[in-house]
Amino acid sequence: MYADHSVKIVRTQRNSSHCDNDVVATEEPMEIRLRYHVEGKPQERSISITMRTPGNDHELALGFLFTEGIIQKADDVAVIDHCGPPNPDGLRNVVKVSLHAHVAVDIGKLLRNFYTTSSCGVCGKTSLDALAVQAPYAIGQPAPMIAAQHICRAPILLRKHQALFEETGGIHAAGLMNSSGELLAVCEDVGRHNALDKLIGTAMREQRLPLADYAIILSGRASFELLQKSLMAGAPLVAAVGAPSSLAVECAIEQQITLAGFVRDDGFNVYAAAERIIYPPTAEQKTE
Repeated sequence: MYADHSVKIVRTQRNSSHCDNDVVATEEPMEIRLRYHVEGKPQERSISITMRTPGNDHELALGFLFTEGIIQKADDVAVIDHCGPPNPDGLRNVVKVSLHAHVAVDIGKLLRNFYTTSSCGVCGKTSLDALAVQAPYAIGQPAPMIAAQHICRAPILLRKHQALFEETGGIHAAGLMNSSGELLAVCEDVGRHNALDKLIGTAMREQRLPLADYAIILSGRASFELLQKSLMAGAPLVAAVGAPSSLAVECAIEQQITLAGFVRDDGFNVYAAAERIIYPPTAEQKTE
């Protein structure tokens, strides 16, 4: 609902043009407000405003709070709901997350995380060092986990679940795949970070964390921040249709996350921890 809408366009070709209608992905601001307690007294603070595609707003808020280290589990949340008056089209753009009174909130971390998120993330060696300290789940030693052919099929499976992308062409997706190659959940958003936060929030609600037995599939490129979020969720394998960044590769190597990029139906590149992927036997192995 509200995830796309029709607009009037002039459709132009080399030698002609005509008026037409097109469908574009909806992009609306969503504010996340946090209600928590300090020394028994309730406090409320606006902690983030993100541009997102409406839908799975609660999961987006949960995933954001978890990957930013503000909550540790879904049970930390007492109530989550939209608040404030709806806008003219009926859409509500404020989500309030109320934590249980016993949940401790590090205000300094909250403010620092809001700053880094607002300024498009942190970078460099400092952030990699902080990552190892922040991550609540340990990534185990690389061991065979998923067949290469399942990774190759991932983009095709992902596209089958990308209804908004089919309509608009302007949507990112994140999917959760098990070791049998089944795609268990797919979330879409105009922002790739939001799509992954929605997926992690969905996994939290389904009691799947840590994602030690799952692969995260990304419809676009693999940035450092997406690796960071995947690490926070305990995912040992990230496969992206697009290219990884240098810092994403460095993060994957240091944290022993299997990172695959340029995933196609005929192959992919592995940048770190290749041992988790089960490869087809080589010609030499077949003759042994």
